[in-house]
Amino acid sequence: MKYEPLIANNYYHIFNQGNNKEDIFIEEMNYAYFLELLNKYIYPIATILSYCLLKNHFHLLVKIKDISEDNRVSKAFSNFFNSYAKSINKKYNRTGSLFRDRFKRIKITEEDYLKKIIVYINLNPIHHGFTSKLNNYKHSSFLALISNKETLLQRDVVIQLFEDSENFKYTLESKKLELDEKLKLLTLE
Repeated sequence: MKYEPLIANNYYHIFNQGNNKEDIFIEEMNYAYFLELLNKYIYPIATILSYCLLKNHFHLLVKIKDISEDNRVSKAFSNFFNSYAKSINKKYNRTGSLFRDRFKRIKITEEDYLKKIIVYINLNPIHHGFTSKLNNYKHSSFLALISNKETLLQRDVVIQLFEDSENFKYTLESKKLELDEKLKLLTLE
């Protein structure tokens, strides 16, 4: 299967899950290590707008930087995922593929879709039942996006898409309420 190349100055939703839907984050320190590797390998070639790390899968929203070497972007992602997989395999005495397949990517060309992906990624912990309140989930970009603390995330870009921080939080809360209603309907059926 041929994969779409990651092209400079474009946004991409990047995601993958554990092989056979197995966990890719086994214990708490794995989340921090994944983010360390993200900083080491991906930050030099892409800006990061949002992320969400769940036990068996992850979502990233990145914008590829203007890099002169064509293969540098692909190599950075390859090194990132290989480094993480090798460390997990070694630490937990496992063999074989950690991830289901090569990472998936969706190129984002429309601002409305970009906003929807930001909302989707940040609501993912609620959607998958890890929490009922975004403030309680620490493995996503939400807390960094609404904070004033220093971050490597493109907070200003994200917040400006929603006009301001309050509107960003309001948009997420509105979508959360829609999710809650859909879940209620499913449980009543």
